[in-house]
Amino acid sequence: MKILALIPARGGSKRLVSKNLRELGGRPLISWSIEFAKKQDLFCDILVSTDSEEIAQISRDAGALVPWLRPIELASDCASSFDVAQHAIEWYEKNNGKIDAILLLQPTSPFRSSRTLSEAIKLFQSSPEFPLLTVSPAITHPDWALKELDNKFIPYFEKNGLNVRSQDLDSAFTPNGNLYLITPDALRRCGGFVGAVNSSIIIESKVESLDIDDEWDYEISKYIVSNDKYRNYYN
Repeated sequence: MKILALIPARGGSKRLVSKNLRELGGRPLISWSIEFAKKQDLFCDILVSTDSEEIAQISRDAGALVPWLRPIELASDCASSFDVAQHAIEWYEKNNGKIDAILLLQPTSPFRSSRTLSEAIKLFQSSPEFPLLTVSPAITHPDWALKELDNKFIPYFEKNGLNVRSQDLDSAFTPNGNLYLITPDALRRCGGFVGAVNSSIIIESKVESLDIDDEWDYEISKYIVSNDKYRNYYN
């Protein structure tokens, strides 16, 4: 199976400024995903899509393919992962032939596991018609969510689950951003990396499922790499 690893790395970020260039363990955050992908020896290429020349150069130095800077219309807050992936796929297939799948590796998930990736690819190969994503147990069950209405808070769903014991609730999961795997056709059909029905790999580890989205997450990631007991998650 011919799989393209795509790493989207926009230069701008509001919640965590310059997050893809933040140092983690002595190297830029973007380097973690590139080096992880290189170790697997599974991909036809590792393509970085960025609008930043600094990120582009760091990515090239790390061994990734960066053939262009992302068009300005794909570098705004409104640009979706679908738009970025479509642009990358169209260019890659025009210049390098058709691919069977695209693996999205967000730079904000540095603590990936080769075992998780192997399980994901094996499951995906058995049912490539379904998008595959990694998920983690929901921190707060959706049945316990509230929404604001006229300065009051009411259950988010009409069926009030707030009075249901946690052990009596159905299991709930949320995407953790660790990886997404999908065929080009399914990506276009779904309009994104998640479909109405998906294959999933459950990640229980809070380290492996960490998605660096703000300063708090970044501080946690620095603590992880400074603590030897977590070294097996990224070495």
